[in-house]
Amino acid sequence: MTGRLKDRIAVITGASRGLGAAIARRFAAEGAHLVLIARTTGGLEEVDDAVRAAGASATLVPLDVTDYPALDRLGASLHQRHGRVDVLIGAAATLGTLTPIGHLDPPVWDRVMAVNVTAHWRLLRSLDPLLRASPAGRAIFVTDRVASEARAYWSAYAVSKSALETLAMLYANEVARTHVRVNLVDPGALRTKLRAEAFPGENPADVPPPESVTETFVALAEASCTRHGELIRQ
Repeated sequence: MTGRLKDRIAVITGASRGLGAAIARRFAAEGAHLVLIARTTGGLEEVDDAVRAAGASATLVPLDVTDYPALDRLGASLHQRHGRVDVLIGAAATLGTLTPIGHLDPPVWDRVMAVNVTAHWRLLRSLDPLLRASPAGRAIFVTDRVASEARAYWSAYAVSKSALETLAMLYANEVARTHVRVNLVDPGALRTKLRAEAFPGENPADVPPPESVTETFVALAEASCTRHGELIRQ
């Protein structure tokens, strides 16, 4: 790797597995210092081993992204330690249940919206001053094409991704006159746990691994990137 993210401080949600973990490993290889957020401590530690093997460092934050007061404390802690955040990657997501809207249990709806939308709003609320303090702040959120397709039975997940896209574009407009750049990435089908839950009969070998799309995230996270307010589909 070429050190394209050398010394950049990157906060990544959903970092213990799937796409979030793949981005973390790639960012480590590019020289970033990582702040990794996920519920699964064991998964975070495995990613940390790969980060260290790449010669980089990580701060592990084992918490559920719906612990909103903890996200507020994270912002304060990062301000005290670093004074800025260069990159925010919003990769945490949960599928919920694929079912007709009228059959969806309210607790499932609430959980999907809490993880996929509200948690990332709370992170933006907490980290916005730190992204603005960076000479080249970057916020990148992971979306899905079902957000715009209104595909039957995708219910809470599709609604949450549509809301996330609106949230990201609103933020992009608000920071347009700053050094912060905001974009969305739809990575397409990837070999992840969420994909397996949605398509249990699919052969995982027929689906690309998460590592296949990490170049897009590196390019958007670079200080030299000028793309802003875009939805990039893979």
